Amino acid sequence: MRVVKVPLGNRSYQIKIGVGLLDRLGKECSGFGFGRRCAIITDANVGKVYAKPVFNALAKAGFEPALIVVPAGETAKSFRSVQRCYDLLAGHRLERKSFIVALGGGVVGDLAGFVAATYLRGISFVQVPTTLLAQVDSSVGGKVGVNLKAGKNLVGAFHQPKLVLCDLGTLQTLPQRELRAGLAEVIKYGIIYDAKLFAQLERILPALLKRKQSALETTIARCCAIKAHVVGQDETESGLRVILNFGHTIGHGLEAISSYGKYLHGEAIAIGQVAAAHLSQLRAGLREDDARRIEHLFVRTGLPTQVQLNARQRRNLFNAMRLDKKVSGGDIKFVLARRIGKVVWGQSVAPELVAKTINSQP
Repeated sequence: MRVVKVPLGNRSYQIKIGVGLLDRLGKECSGFGFGRRCAIITDANVGKVYAKPVFNALAKAGFEPALIVVPAGETAKSFRSVQRCYDLLAGHRLERKSFIVALGGGVVGDLAGFVAATYLRGISFVQVPTTLLAQVDSSVGGKVGVNLKAGKNLVGAFHQPKLVLCDLGTLQTLPQRELRAGLAEVIKYGIIYDAKLFAQLERILPALLKRKQSALETTIARCCAIKAHVVGQDETESGLRVILNFGHTIGHGLEAISSYGKYLHGEAIAIGQVAAAHLSQLRAGLREDDARRIEHLFVRTGLPTQVQLNARQRRNLFNAMRLDKKVSGGDIKFVLARRIGKVVWGQSVAPELVAKTINSQP
């Protein structure tokens, strides 16, 4: 088992990465002084496979868990789901010392974390991510929230988990499309922070796609270490943490205009990252061969790199992008790469230039 620490003073916590960790969940939670009552929030797909072992692990350790199942997919990150969770938590009589277990991918983690941040003005929660994307990214750092029709994650909070438990065994049941989508976030870490990681991904991509345990464990641990370092430097996204949004401004916009149904998050940000790489050539000095390397790695991963948009869809995309949390004074700000492993943030780019980087039709 590998352990990565997120250094946040009295809110510091550990990310544990290994096989068979679901069975240890109850024991791991016993050391935090939690109350006996807790709740597991999961989705309909993950719950079928992992709710019972997680429930049993908690019960065996003396906890009294309630199971809350939400629909699978991005649309579950809604106030309707939040209200239902509140009602069920109240019915189970959760108290200030109670805790929530977020069992699932990024949607469940964001939703359950937001519920934990706001129920009784904040109770503890534990992240048990079951997708690659959640294990390397969304479960770490404390950003929790829900979507509005206008855009993604427009309502949320910073609420750090007490523990992140990444059981690599859960990745073996992950649909291949979800695995590829998770690799979009993995590749991002190489682009924004670690050129050696990017080069390593170019070499070991086949092993990752085949879910080789050693390749997954090493890669997930490195991605978590990068995010832990960034979050430790800038918890509330006032500076450095913005680099984690490389490709996300366009990606989140694509998710919004497709009503969170056409693209998985990783697919949308793959398109966004390739577009950001081309923007980086035009505005930040990224070499053409590095932009090609970035696009080629996404292609090899089996992720989309282009999108066809008509004039109306382009307008809708830019309207969605202007609702992005990184917009300042109506000006859309981008994270751009100077080279692989080094980025700058807060970059203003003319809308015409953005449109030029997206494969669109009149």
